[in-house]
Amino acid sequence: MSRKSQQARQHRHERVRKRVVGTVDRPRLNVFRSDKHIYAQVIDDTVGHTLASASTVDLELQTAAVGKNKTEQAVLVGRAVAERAIDAGVKKVVFDRGGYMYHGRVKALADAAREAGLDF
Repeated sequence: MSRKSQQARQHRHERVRKRVVGTVDRPRLNVFRSDKHIYAQVIDDTVGHTLASASTVDLELQTAAVGKNKTEQAVLVGRAVAERAIDAGVKKVVFDRGGYMYHGRVKALADAAREAGLDF
């Protein structure tokens, strides 16, 4: 990613974060996408705690992601973060796309999390 596009994404992310806030009732599902990996966290912003997380760096997801493309890996991460959030007692979240456009890997992660039981 070029410096200009990184700054534009950061600006979009700051603009979205002014309105998207995770609470105790509806924590924030945050997505970060790098060139190689994708990360998802369920965050309660009132106390600043991460309630659940999943990424392609996790050992259990790394073995499942072997031979899959990045979009298929994002689906695995979406399912895993939804299962972990439900285990932590979270059913409803607010989606924070992190300044990324809602397509490709970000959309695949969101759709998989919805299918796995998260409501947003």
